[in-house]
Amino acid sequence: MNRPPVRVLIADDQALLRAGFRLLIDSAPDLAVAGEADNGERAVELARRLRPDVVLMDVRMPGTDGLEATRRIRADPAAAGTRVLVLTTFDLDEYVYAALCGGASGFLLKDILPADLLTALRVVAAGDALLAPAVTRRLIGEFAGRHEPPPRLARELAGLTPREREVLRLVARGLPNPAVADHLELSVATVKTHVRRLLAKLHAHDRAQLVVIAYETGLVTAATDRRRTQDGPYPPTSSSPDS
Repeated sequence: MNRPPVRVLIADDQALLRAGFRLLIDSAPDLAVAGEADNGERAVELARRLRPDVVLMDVRMPGTDGLEATRRIRADPAAAGTRVLVLTTFDLDEYVYAALCGGASGFLLKDILPADLLTALRVVAAGDALLAPAVTRRLIGEFAGRHEPPPRLARELAGLTPREREVLRLVARGLPNPAVADHLELSVATVKTHVRRLLAKLHAHDRAQLVVIAYETGLVTAATDRRRTQDGPYPPTSSSPDS
């Protein structure tokens, strides 16, 4: 039996871009546009009413911007199944960090290739986090140090087992589950169990949130990440609790 298409809500204040995204998304048999919003307020309203699988969210929009809209959508129980994929540019690093903290599952650059955009929508709809390792970890490492983490995070981190902390460190550095399993000499099934427990204990939406938490609490720092970068390449750009 065929699966229903992934339903996408496009949120962008530029009509021409929305039209281009619609044509591209509707050209894929497994994707469909659920609606369009020209500002953040409208995106929040439509996400609640239409319950799309993914919101393709621009950051800069009039009125309620994409950051606030992302936070409100991810906090709304009526849109619990909706994930947010943020559209940005390299000069908006601080916005990207705020979007990830607000619950976005990842980000894209507006000059992304059409085929890669379609792949990204599928990745996020499947429950994965779309994080470009080299860019995202440096970005989070830079901005996380400027913000005091909520007190609850310290308490929740203290409640992790030593093994869970090891898994969280490796997840934050971009390793998918098979690589974490190899590193810790565990089965992939065991790593998946640890990741699920981390998501529950840290009240994280997805793997992207785990990365932010690891940096915010100082469990992983930009300095250690730079050393790891010098040691060798990172694995692929997307990963999930089921990968």
